[in-house]
Amino acid sequence: MIKRMLRIGFLALLPIALFLTSFAAPATAFTPEQQLLSEVWRIVDRAYVDDTFNHQNWWLVRQRALQQPLPDREKVYEAIQSMLATLEDPFTRFMRPDQYRSLQTNTSGELTGVGLQITQESGSGELRVIAPIEGSPAEQAGIKPRDRILKINGFPTSKLTLDEAAERMRGPMGSQVTLTVAAEEEAATQAREVDIVRNRITLNPVYAELRTTENGTPLGYIRLSQFNANAAIEVANAIQKLESQDAAAYVLDLRSNPGGLLQAGIEVARLWLDEGTIVYTVNRNGIQDSFAATGKALTQDPLVVLVNQGTASASEILAGALQDNGRAKLIGENTFGKGLIQSLFNLSDGSGLAVTIAKYETPNHHDINKLGIAPDFNVPLNPSLTREQVGTEVDPQYQAAIELLSQPSVVAAGAG
Repeated sequence: MIKRMLRIGFLALLPIALFLTSFAAPATAFTPEQQLLSEVWRIVDRAYVDDTFNHQNWWLVRQRALQQPLPDREKVYEAIQSMLATLEDPFTRFMRPDQYRSLQTNTSGELTGVGLQITQESGSGELRVIAPIEGSPAEQAGIKPRDRILKINGFPTSKLTLDEAAERMRGPMGSQVTLTVAAEEEAATQAREVDIVRNRITLNPVYAELRTTENGTPLGYIRLSQFNANAAIEVANAIQKLESQDAAAYVLDLRSNPGGLLQAGIEVARLWLDEGTIVYTVNRNGIQDSFAATGKALTQDPLVVLVNQGTASASEILAGALQDNGRAKLIGENTFGKGLIQSLFNLSDGSGLAVTIAKYETPNHHDINKLGIAPDFNVPLNPSLTREQVGTEVDPQYQAAIELLSQPSVVAAGAG
């Protein structure tokens, strides 16, 4: 029996569908360690998005792994990680029980750490910043989307898995961690050391405010920083409040929003759309599922969406749905480009397994993985912009949105 919930890994830049699974133990006389390895193998065999398993015989991979000495739980964990590494997919990964528990807290509303969303490049193993959480110690330290984290407390991140890197950045509130950081185009020799004091991170995903443009138009500005469990209801509350204040147009700011719960992204899209497909999910057998609007849009007012290189995953689902359905114009920069979907599986010993099971496509069947979504109007981000200046008159992307909304009939709400 599989119970399906939709969840995203806080540090993985991707929508995650959580499957709570149980598999009967094999009838063979396997040791508990061999049973756990076989359990992982079977899940990947049934669910992995690539039915060639990276062009290898997946059954032989299992046989080789089982032939190793597996005297204790730590050795089997290492064997599982080695087995999964043959897929060359950093997002299909094993998590020890403590790592899995940490992942499950990521959408609960409060964390302790530096406040970074990270991903790992396949092949190079390079750790890259998706986006810092708004107001977090990492953001205050000046870390930007697409920065590369080369070392954590002097230890090379290329030698760590994604979860191991996340674990090293977590720690007690008030403790310090030193990150060696280089910008996207900088050489490693140009890297800088950044000392960050860990703190409690409150995940308040929505900021909303009624503003008035120069021509007197009441404007609803909504900044959505993450798709956690509260995102959809908080955005709905913001729209309803702004509608009661007679907002006549909206700016939805998804810049540096690294994603979150897949279902939250879908529900937020439904707040703006009366009809139309929101997203397709495609597994190894073709189109697996699709999600559509349900005719409950809260407003028909013109809408502009702000995006940048830190707009990723569930944010790209939302941006793509609004763009392809003609509901909004996108302003800013090309988005991050992450369109792979992972499922989380509970394992029998309390550990966890994330498996890439599908990719997603926008309503117009645009595969954004590694490509991103191109905005309708490309406006570069001001790299010196501070958090306090985001969404103000010195923010060129925000100002471009205001200018666009000042033009009559530029955005026809609900137009197909």
